[in-house]
Amino acid sequence: MKYVVINGSPRRKNTWKMVKQAKTNLNGDFDEIHLMKEKIPLCNGCFKCIVESEEKCPHIDIIKPIVDKMIAADGIIIASPVYAMNVTGLLKNFFDHTAYFYHRPEFFTKKALVIVSTAGAGHKKVANYIDETLRHWGVNKVYKISIACGGKDVLDVSRIDKISRKFNRDMESNKLHNPKLGDIIFFDVWKAMALSDNPIEVDRQFWIKNGLANNDFSPEINLNIFKKLFSKVMFFILKIVIK
Repeated sequence: MKYVVINGSPRRKNTWKMVKQAKTNLNGDFDEIHLMKEKIPLCNGCFKCIVESEEKCPHIDIIKPIVDKMIAADGIIIASPVYAMNVTGLLKNFFDHTAYFYHRPEFFTKKALVIVSTAGAGHKKVANYIDETLRHWGVNKVYKISIACGGKDVLDVSRIDKISRKFNRDMESNKLHNPKLGDIIFFDVWKAMALSDNPIEVDRQFWIKNGLANNDFSPEINLNIFKKLFSKVMFFILKIVIK
């Protein structure tokens, strides 16, 4: 297995200790990306990645190598401490640079592990935010380890081990899970937008080229009968709403 680790912490304290402990339960090779070292400029909100192409991002020379490593990996690990009740600015800036994944999801066959630490509160909220972001990217299954350390260096190792081992077993199974209904709705929203009468052209080309336009979900995922019908109905409704 190949894993890419995206570390959103500017330091290497409790969050990184959690990552290192989780890695002991995973079989594979790790490519570590420390966003503090990448020095990604702030996203300037130009929208070029969305309306023209991700290749038009003014910071493509920094962002593309990270994204390429994510695409090449079998599993994705994203780590962040809680800063002001949210992810760090480093990680949020990276997410802002990859906003085009909301329109053009890439990771339907990937699974992810989210690791969050806090000295106080907000760890579950932040883990859920990263989880939601990854599911918009298309990630098949997300596991979450979120721990309130109380400002101490003592970590709940047993909890880290339990969840990371579960993640490892799932990775080695090669099983692809059926998506949640909410994920199907968002899939159909973006598909309806891409196939509308006035689409963003790069979106339309992506959905057709990758075989998503003619499927109820990513073709690699074998939806059960109920979810196939649900997707068809949702797309029919959204085609009418989104013109």
